[in-house]
Amino acid sequence: MSWLIVEQGANPSSDFFVKPALSKEAFTVCNLSAQPHIKSDSNKINIAFVRYLTPQWMRWVEQHSHVIGRLAFFMDDDLFDLTAHTGLPLRYRWKLYRLAFRHQKWLRLMNAELWVSNNSLASKYQQWNPRVLSPHTPYADNSQQKTLFYHGSASHMQEVTWLLPVVEEVLQQDTTFSFEIIGNSKVRTLFSHLPRVHVLQPMSWPAYKALVSRPGRTIGLAPLLPSEFNTARSATKFFDITQAGAVGIYAKHPVYSTMVQDQHNGLLLDMVQAEWANAILQLGNDEAARSYMLNNAQQKMKQG
Repeated sequence: MSWLIVEQGANPSSDFFVKPALSKEAFTVCNLSAQPHIKSDSNKINIAFVRYLTPQWMRWVEQHSHVIGRLAFFMDDDLFDLTAHTGLPLRYRWKLYRLAFRHQKWLRLMNAELWVSNNSLASKYQQWNPRVLSPHTPYADNSQQKTLFYHGSASHMQEVTWLLPVVEEVLQQDTTFSFEIIGNSKVRTLFSHLPRVHVLQPMSWPAYKALVSRPGRTIGLAPLLPSEFNTARSATKFFDITQAGAVGIYAKHPVYSTMVQDQHNGLLLDMVQAEWANAILQLGNDEAARSYMLNNAQQKMKQG
């Protein structure tokens, strides 16, 4: 009998506790905001709710009780005691009440199992005869993430939008890539549907210098669309990307062609999105080429 894990989006509670606990059994994952289609003749399934429950799911469980075997509710915080929520932000307290606390009676009526994350919760709710789940690493995949980044200012919104399909393609094709970008709420919304995207808040120049001086970045992007404003730009992104310890992919534009020699200290590409995606994927998996170009870029940066 397989399990259905119901969670409010990907979250650490599922990854640290519930999925490892069910790793020897078949399971699928469903978002709390959706509900699966179950045929009348379907095989029975078990359901585990991770932290939260909604009235819609309660009705769904009642309507499909004929195909439901075990029912479980997991919590790794004390969700069932309002006094434990004192001092938390009011909005968060309301969420805990709405999606967890008020559903205790229903869970008991449905003979739901209680799964908890530690012995303290197990002792407090011992009348449920809870099961304690031990944490396991969600970082089982040892493949090191490669950070792709674009650090454009607010004046580069056209380039940010242009990059979206490029980043989509790269993240879909290669799960070892993460993408880092600096931007406001508009940028955050633009990339919110993609996995492994980190949107940093705009920062002061001293803070930015410290940021790019920390190691860990692989490929830096410097697209540049034709415009009168962009004609007067300078090639400072070459220095930012190199300082970050990354190899740059630059627009084939007079701004960069005076500083960058293609395939020597970076890549120069026409502003064709498919070409950028392919170049990123190829360069990301060619450590020797990256090492060669980065060394040359660092020598160029020293020369000024």
